[in-house]
Amino acid sequence: MSSSHCIAIALVCIAFLLGGISVSHAQLSSTFYDSTCPNVTNITRGVIENALLSDPRIGASLIRLHFHDCFVNGCDGSILLNNSDTIESEKEAARNNNSVRGFGVVDDIKTALESACPSTVSCADILAIAAEESVSLAQGPSWAVLLGRRDGTTANRTGADISLPSAVDTLDTLKMVFLAVGLNTTDLVSLSGAHTFGRARCPTFSGRLYDFNNTGSPDDTLNSTYLETLQGICPQNGNETGLANLDLTTPDTFDNNYFSNLQLENGLLQTDQELFSTTGADTIDIVNNFSSDQSAFFASFVESMLKMGNISVLTGSEGEVRLNCGRVNANASGSESFLHSSIETRDNAEYKSAI
Repeated sequence: MSSSHCIAIALVCIAFLLGGISVSHAQLSSTFYDSTCPNVTNITRGVIENALLSDPRIGASLIRLHFHDCFVNGCDGSILLNNSDTIESEKEAARNNNSVRGFGVVDDIKTALESACPSTVSCADILAIAAEESVSLAQGPSWAVLLGRRDGTTANRTGADISLPSAVDTLDTLKMVFLAVGLNTTDLVSLSGAHTFGRARCPTFSGRLYDFNNTGSPDDTLNSTYLETLQGICPQNGNETGLANLDLTTPDTFDNNYFSNLQLENGLLQTDQELFSTTGADTIDIVNNFSSDQSAFFASFVESMLKMGNISVLTGSEGEVRLNCGRVNANASGSESFLHSSIETRDNAEYKSAI
């Protein structure tokens, strides 16, 4: 781990210990919209179902948006904000640029909800609901999402570079990143299990294929047969647009095969395989348990998603309910006020990005 990364992680940990980052269930409820927008879940699900017809990756992309939102300033929808005179968008942070996608589907959900329930459902809650529905639609577990989040009015690009994990982090670094937002080692393994569906671009794992950590050789924790497959997808010095399934066995199904893959050294990302191949790691027993017991994985995943979804939430009169997920309300006006949170990035980056 680089010294700069150590310092950055230490600062985040200090912020957590001082109370700057917290996990809170205050004022959140699974029945929050029962009287004001009773069809919020069905509307969200319908939009995602339609998106899946043309983009089987979108479910994994939506849960990733929720993850990247919650790890930076809490679950406040800040990941959705565009650049403005006063906001530096988190979308362009190094850990997000060409990595997060799905903004157009969030726009479509917001448009549908504004039509049914104007000025009611926050963008932060849309991300939480969309994450659950995406997992459920991929044959994973369902759960009652706690709702009532309000949207933040600013973004934190620097925080995104500090607070989000990298695909090349060591296990110790991953643990610190999760601890900084109040999540433990079991949460780390459970939430990593979301890599049971979706795709990743070559740059996120090609460092393992040819010259791992400047050794001149591939990562020795990568199965040799799988290595050859990945080298075919991502030739050395080739283009960066190649995609590989995060789960090589059931890439569009939410199941526990991700953990079985790790046992066979078939984890795609370095951070995936670190969970099982780090000598003496306490994560190994958790991986083994989840590999042998899908119900245990599902139960732990739901618990961890609920914890993550409650990181530093804004409730009550805090923040706002954005009319447009890409702009704070002071800047949301005119005929496009309900539409296209990512209008300047949707065409250019939406379908080139990672997971």
